[in-house]
Amino acid sequence: MPKAVATKASKDIISQITVGDYKIDVVRKSIKNLHLSVYPPSGRIRIAVPRQMDDESIRLHIVSKLGWIKKHIARFEQVERLSHREYITGESHYLEGKRYLLNVIPDSSINRIKLRGGAYIDLYEKSGTPIWHRPLMLQEWYRARLKARVEPLIIKWQDIIGVQISEWAIKQMKTKWGTCNILAKRIWINLELAKKPEDCLEYIIVHELLHLLEKHHNNNFKALMDKYLPDWRVRKDVLNRFPLSHEEWEY
Repeated sequence: MPKAVATKASKDIISQITVGDYKIDVVRKSIKNLHLSVYPPSGRIRIAVPRQMDDESIRLHIVSKLGWIKKHIARFEQVERLSHREYITGESHYLEGKRYLLNVIPDSSINRIKLRGGAYIDLYEKSGTPIWHRPLMLQEWYRARLKARVEPLIIKWQDIIGVQISEWAIKQMKTKWGTCNILAKRIWINLELAKKPEDCLEYIIVHELLHLLEKHHNNNFKALMDKYLPDWRVRKDVLNRFPLSHEEWEY
């Protein structure tokens, strides 16, 4: 078994155990309950446990959840995954749930991006612009478009739910669609949601806002989701089945 290590920031104890054919990352931290997660695209398994829990108890819990683990891994294997993006003409890129073809237009007077005909993303670049600059241009373009979508949804759902955040921002994240810092009342939205349908974005925003009422993903949290967004399970399934980018969800 690899030697357990403690992270400097949180003092969490990180190790790994093997159950059958599965290697599971174990994170011991100051919590009361176990939290088991399976992450796309490869089905990486992680379990967060109370700091003093012994390996055998952890192993028994994982064995009891093997059916759940296998189901999630099988689902990830069915999800379409885009190849590494080269940012060249004719390449597929997603925006707001729709597939577009990238069309690079060189020797332009300015660097800019615009949609054309509901099928193309035209990327204009000045002469001498290196190809590595294209993903940066697209990233900032995605960010601006996502900001315009997020703000009205946050305003709408704050009023409906009866909560108020102090800050929200967009950031590139590798394992989560969104996060909520309950104490700071701050929400982060994953930049990759710029590529996903509106219903999926709304689901994530409602999910994170409801963490201001319930911290954990327990039955009370699910009841709140059912109350405010009855079709949230359908939206979650659509999001999880939507094509993932090559670089997304890297551990």
